Amino acid sequence: MRLVSKVISVLIFLFVSIFAYSQNVIKYLPPTVILKDSEISPEEGISTESEVSLEDDETISLDSLINLTSLGMIDSTVIPAAKLYNYVWDNRTVNPYRQRVADMPDTFRIDFSQYCHPNKNTVTSDFGFRRGWRFHYGIDTRLKTGDSICSAFDGMVRIVQRGRAYGNYIVIRHFNGLETVYGHLSKTFVKVNQVVRAGEMIALGGSTGRSTGPHLHFEIRYLGHSVSPREMIDFENYTEKCQIFELNAQHFTYVKELEEVRYYTVRKGDTLSGISKKTGVSIDKICQLNNIKRTTILRIGQRLRCT
Repeated sequence: MRLVSKVISVLIFLFVSIFAYSQNVIKYLPPTVILKDSEISPEEGISTESEVSLEDDETISLDSLINLTSLGMIDSTVIPAAKLYNYVWDNRTVNPYRQRVADMPDTFRIDFSQYCHPNKNTVTSDFGFRRGWRFHYGIDTRLKTGDSICSAFDGMVRIVQRGRAYGNYIVIRHFNGLETVYGHLSKTFVKVNQVVRAGEMIALGGSTGRSTGPHLHFEIRYLGHSVSPREMIDFENYTEKCQIFELNAQHFTYVKELEEVRYYTVRKGDTLSGISKKTGVSIDKICQLNNIKRTTILRIGQRLRCT
């Protein structure tokens, strides 16, 4: 009997330990939801047709969506552009989709008729390469801490959290197929899975995260990849450039360029001429790519772009 009792005690202990461990693992898993099986695998891309639209996605009124999501009812019928995004709904990762948009063969028509400018202010930093090699995936606009930030379109909040680079930030999936990112916020007013309207205040601007001063970092993304906001928006007049924007592979050529970029890390005793010989890139080209001069003092550990 004692042996049986010991065996039972050991089994109970193992069961409790395994259960506790599994709960701890589940607690820290990324909250990615596959809403239902996708008909298209990530490797295949979104379509083989010449043009893609969202007409095949199930549609429902915004008021009905607000009521459903307030009750915690989240499935493929309420998530914006669910089919386009292979039914992935992730509340922690900005780009969880694993799509190669640089090779997309399609034209995607985006409805901009509802566009509302997030914060009407001056652009301080554009989309693209800056400081020679670092890529800026959005556009920055000047503001004062506490200025209101609003949603660019109707949509559903996918992420509300704090990151090292973005600071406090929000990601919203919109019904037109785009996602928008709002970074360096001082305060947020929305929650994950909340439905928001175009022009609705979602946060206050600030300078959290990797920031040198108060500003809004604003990104427009498609299938997880950034698109230059200036292609679509008139930042001087705070309006959309067209009612229907046609997005294609040409808008993602920078992705291939980033994949081909090579860097050199400065070591003790390195000079520009020595680095030029090692990499096969001229001194003038290295200076141009990194926005430096021939007389610039190199720092050990500094990364220099070479292509």
